[in-house]
Amino acid sequence: MDSYTGDTAAGRRDRRDLISEAQAGPSSTSMTADRRTSRIVPSEEPAAYYLPRGNGRYEPTRATESPWDRTAQHGGPPAALLAHVIDQTVEGPLRIGRISVDILGPIPLREAVVEVFPIKRGRWVRLTEARMIVDGRVAVTARAWHIATGDRPPATGEEQTAPPPLPPRPTTQPFYPGLDDWGYGRSIEWRFTRGSLDSLGAADVWARVRLPLVDGVALTGQDRVLILADSANGLSLSLPLKQWFSIPPTMTATLLRPPAGEWVHLACRTYLTDDGVGLAHADLSDPDGLIGEVAQPLLVQKRTDTGLVTARMKG
Repeated sequence: MDSYTGDTAAGRRDRRDLISEAQAGPSSTSMTADRRTSRIVPSEEPAAYYLPRGNGRYEPTRATESPWDRTAQHGGPPAALLAHVIDQTVEGPLRIGRISVDILGPIPLREAVVEVFPIKRGRWVRLTEARMIVDGRVAVTARAWHIATGDRPPATGEEQTAPPPLPPRPTTQPFYPGLDDWGYGRSIEWRFTRGSLDSLGAADVWARVRLPLVDGVALTGQDRVLILADSANGLSLSLPLKQWFSIPPTMTATLLRPPAGEWVHLACRTYLTDDGVGLAHADLSDPDGLIGEVAQPLLVQKRTDTGLVTARMKG
């Protein structure tokens, strides 16, 4: 199959704590490698989630940093980046209607190469796969269906219910207990109308992404939604993470339309079975109503040691 590798240097410049003892570095735009850990260490406030390095290469900044492993990326920015690069290969009036993102293990906080492969070409629908490769290993894959847009239909479908109003003022945001500073969490403004990051159970929250996805490239509505989508599980945890793991190896986002404006509302719920499987789900909205939904199947296991999450994700 033909392959494509993202933005070029000439084209665009373009919860509770799991590892409370991990050391957070200072905050970043440029990133340098720590020789002891091979981790990218941030040096100042990030300009974006990713810095394009040409030939399909992208350098993550601290804004991608996961709360569960300070040497790894949160799943949201990689999902949005793969969708961004896929979009560059698609011409005509099509937009992503569904994207499924599979996380094949911890996503190292190091430079990645993104490759794109068309699977089904078409004028009305198109299926494309993208892969994020770090240190020669495929860390994330994504498959996106693009659907053609057209004239406005004579009906709008079911009546939509608007989400709760956006709280008018920002509030002091408590993060997960023992984890007060993590890159991804700080890159987003959270305004809760139900629940919080430091409580268990359902959560309703307005979220605003503060940074561009790729340095030098304007942030799109699709970028905003996909940067946020993988947070459904972490926002609606049902069990304390000091005793339980809740791991989503994959995420599927179905998108009705891009959001209008900067704010996206997530209504997040987690459901558990008797045999250690769960489902995190979120309805995604803007002030006008529904814009999509996200679903994450969950591996739910009682915590026995700090290495379980890595072992589970690797095999």
